[in-house]
Amino acid sequence: MSLALSLTLLAAGAAGQDLFQGSNWAAMAADRRATQVGDSITVIVHQVAEASNTTQNTTRKTTDTGASLRAGGIDEGGALSFGGGYSGRGEARRSERLLAQLSVSIEQILPNGDYRIVGRQQIRVNGETTLIAVRGRIRAADISGDNAVLSSRIADAEIDYNGKGFVSRSAKPGLINRLFSLLGLG
Repeated sequence: MSLALSLTLLAAGAAGQDLFQGSNWAAMAADRRATQVGDSITVIVHQVAEASNTTQNTTRKTTDTGASLRAGGIDEGGALSFGGGYSGRGEARRSERLLAQLSVSIEQILPNGDYRIVGRQQIRVNGETTLIAVRGRIRAADISGDNAVLSSRIADAEIDYNGKGFVSRSAKPGLINRLFSLLGLG
């Protein structure tokens, strides 16, 4: 085969549309962000909550009644007094901090272009099982260049953090303490 003929066959085999593939080109020219159902997004859960509530109530009531009678050699007197008081104080403090990172998937693309996301991560270490679950709605604009979104940018967020195992069981009060607490005695 001549060189001219093989160059002609080689040139005929390659066409311009074969050189460009849209799925590969986007990753070379731009950040690869999640845009379709099933795509993964990294959620950075950073929740800090502090609450404090103090209540104080004081009530005092006193009622005095007195009477006296003098007639001739009789000198009688009496007094009656009622009193009552109540003083109460209550205080509740709560402080929480949760820092985690997990991957979630786009479950649905809403009509306004927002993404409904859902995901969970289960970790087992030394008999302890920790489950972190995230569900909510995010905007495409809130997804960063590294395909991550902060938990504070999730609308209608449901973030569950739960642990089960030996340590969790030993941190709970016993049956008798729970019974006393239920009866208001503990």
